[in-house]
Amino acid sequence: MQGSFRSRILVGLIMAAVAFFGYLSKMQVNPITGKRQAVSMTPEQEIAMGLQSAPKMAAEFGGLYQDQKLQNYVKTVGNKVVANSEAANSPYRFDFYLLADPETINAFALPGGQIFITAGLLKRLTNEDELAGVLGHEVGHVIGRHSAQQMAKDELTQGLLSAAVTATADPNNPNNTTAIAQYVGKMVNMKYGRDDELEADKFGIKYMIAANYAPEKMIEVMEILKQASGGQDRPSEFQSTHPDPDHRIAEIKKALEQYQRTGKLEW
Repeated sequence: MQGSFRSRILVGLIMAAVAFFGYLSKMQVNPITGKRQAVSMTPEQEIAMGLQSAPKMAAEFGGLYQDQKLQNYVKTVGNKVVANSEAANSPYRFDFYLLADPETINAFALPGGQIFITAGLLKRLTNEDELAGVLGHEVGHVIGRHSAQQMAKDELTQGLLSAAVTATADPNNPNNTTAIAQYVGKMVNMKYGRDDELEADKFGIKYMIAANYAPEKMIEVMEILKQASGGQDRPSEFQSTHPDPDHRIAEIKKALEQYQRTGKLEW
């Protein structure tokens, strides 16, 4: 029994080491942010994945909104944000779409530049500046390579979880060990997601300024999201993939104060 336990520990350590060094081997410097990050794909692979996934994602939200005037409005604002930012010189292909779902309050970006906003969110926005903030935020996710980064982190997490399960498996209660390991992994990756959201908010502010939109309108976007999330009844920040709207507002105000003081945003 003791030998079996030691063998499991050894195998688990080897698996963890392989997962960890595999993760480190994916480290690259993001040319826009200057940050070192592990990414699982090349920009070309990100673009291909986004283009392949776009029709399915649109279908999940009722397809494209049928009012071409509103489609053009979203595309025009999105293209203006891109044209006035470093995104215009990136390898990514940006396209903007309005989805038909009237109830869901959401916007999201696929790897490589496919960006969507639901009719449910658009109808809550009161001006073009707010739309620019939403779309700038999503462009920031693409430029920040957050999807590719998250995939690399997921691969690391899965490798470490497999190692933990192998090393600590309880023959009398294996399901309990697996459940605990999966919960820990979920919490770790939620933190990564929140960091990405805050970085994308800062990208959104930067791109709003560059395109001559009012960056303080990003605060109004957060107020809309706060109201849509149920106010005081919303889940705690720790258990959400997005930061609490009040936290995001505080960080946005810090970024705006920094820009007013120095004329630039730090990353």
